[in-house]
Amino acid sequence: MSSQESLQEELDSIRQAIKGLLAALDAQLIGQPQTTRQILECLIAGGHALIEGAPGLGKTTLDFQRIQFTPDLMPADIIGARILNFDERGAQGLTFEPGPIHTQVLLADEINRATPRTQSALLEAMEEHQVTVFGETRELGNPFMVVATQNPIEMEGTFPLPEAQLDRFLVKLHIDMPKATDLAKLYAGSSATHKSTSQPMIERALVLRMQELAQQIPVGEDVARKVARIVHASHPDSELAGEKTRALVRHGSSPRGGLAMLAMARARTLMAGGLHVKIDELEAVAVPCLRHRILPNYEGMASDVPVSELIQEAMQQADA
Repeated sequence: MSSQESLQEELDSIRQAIKGLLAALDAQLIGQPQTTRQILECLIAGGHALIEGAPGLGKTTLDFQRIQFTPDLMPADIIGARILNFDERGAQGLTFEPGPIHTQVLLADEINRATPRTQSALLEAMEEHQVTVFGETRELGNPFMVVATQNPIEMEGTFPLPEAQLDRFLVKLHIDMPKATDLAKLYAGSSATHKSTSQPMIERALVLRMQELAQQIPVGEDVARKVARIVHASHPDSELAGEKTRALVRHGSSPRGGLAMLAMARARTLMAGGLHVKIDELEAVAVPCLRHRILPNYEGMASDVPVSELIQEAMQQADA
């Protein structure tokens, strides 16, 4: 078997694994197929996801290792701490007790309810895949993904994530109200004694291989140019900016937004079996990659124009 045939066989096997995993995720999060697909794309892209939605829409259903963020949560509760232990001879010593962040997929539930000090404990982990405790650096597992949730309705007593931390999330996903038919499926299968019996659906080695293959997918000059123009058009002082962007935006996307688009587009291409990133993939991932990186001004916050509409305008201006 040639190397090309071997690679094609491997890609077919990966797509079958992805298909099975998506089916399992859709069974857990009913009525949100786009969200489950984007979470898997984010995992393959090696990034982190922020999920926003009203209470009761299932943001915490995709549970792996979970931390409930509260105002009294301390950084040591996340990353771990040294504890005093005594051996069998009575000698005392300090040993490190790892926190829940030492996992592969971390669910940070209602992250905006924790104080900024605790929120910042995630920064190093999300960016460097490591934590520092008492001057000692400890590597986290690979892959490592943070899936954070926040409630956009009950804002009293919360601490909004700063722009620097928002920028660490590859995507920001919105969970909408399910359709009536999906709610009927949920109610028909609900039970007061129901417990999740889900088992791991994919091996760690396969996730790492998918991440490796996604990074190798080539990006043409036309695609790179389109990404650069979209990011540039999101800034109100850019010559590419549209009328709404000039009037309603305070700050546009950072360069990291363009890198996020390319990473998600590569993952999407791998899942679809493509050989190179196309413009269509960019348009599909632009909103989740940029919606948390574009800051409206006072007029923008007071208007009824959603950030997604400003992103659509930037994409149109990029083609001008």
